[in-house]
Amino acid sequence: MIKEISLTITEPAILMPFLLSSLTNKSRDNVKSLLRNRQVMVNGEPVTQFNHELQPGDTIVISPVRHTGGLMARNMRLVYEDEHLIVIDKNAGLLSMASDNEKYLTAYNILSTYVKSQKPSNKIFIVHRLDRDTSGLMVFARSEKVQSLLQRDWKRNVTARTYVALVEGEVTEPEGVIKSYVYESKALVMHSTRDPKRGDLAVTRFSLIKSGKEYSLLEITLDTGKKNQIRLHMQEMGHSIAGDKKYGATSSPIGRLGLHASLLAFIHPVTGREMRFESGVPAKFRRMV
Repeated sequence: MIKEISLTITEPAILMPFLLSSLTNKSRDNVKSLLRNRQVMVNGEPVTQFNHELQPGDTIVISPVRHTGGLMARNMRLVYEDEHLIVIDKNAGLLSMASDNEKYLTAYNILSTYVKSQKPSNKIFIVHRLDRDTSGLMVFARSEKVQSLLQRDWKRNVTARTYVALVEGEVTEPEGVIKSYVYESKALVMHSTRDPKRGDLAVTRFSLIKSGKEYSLLEITLDTGKKNQIRLHMQEMGHSIAGDKKYGATSSPIGRLGLHASLLAFIHPVTGREMRFESGVPAKFRRMV
């Protein structure tokens, strides 16, 4: 187990040279990384400045894990946690888990660092994903057993899962169902077809919240959970999600994808109780209609 390091200052010093002389097993780049990641605490406060002045009696604590307070606050809201699972409200622009291009700034990594700050042996496990540009509610497991229980019968365990979408154009139908067969091209773009032999069944249901001449606000539920399903089906109905250039959008009025996971309800895999979480419609969505 990696333990924190505590040091006490006995004479005036500058932080960076002091750390380099005290942490003989770490390179200059290692020490810079510790400072950058707010792992160096002076008298209980994280310090990132290399030239911070130290005085006799100051106490330095070097944490074995990255400080996540700022990262978490900027990228997500912690909605609920217990010893078995964590529910977050993810910001748009944050990956659910690592990709080839982004290893660190992900919901998984931020939460992993958060639980390890409570106890270094703690772990976090992915249960499901949201697209990078989709905001809203996600649940993570705190053990492989809970992950398995949730994923094993995900469709039955999840009692409600609703999205809110800001789409282009004026939607006039009060509600509707879109059904098609979807498949992924070599370019990693999803396509829709009526031929059941070419893809997997995808069913999307929508109801109108409010419509305007340029944009409409829809509530969306899924009978199936295919990759990019909502985005593809909105394009198919002629009302691409605002900001979704990949699936036909011609505008980006709010500077992000207009898709938000607003409701998540599921049976707790350990207690058996129904857990229900809601996240309000983003203000930027409402202002457009």
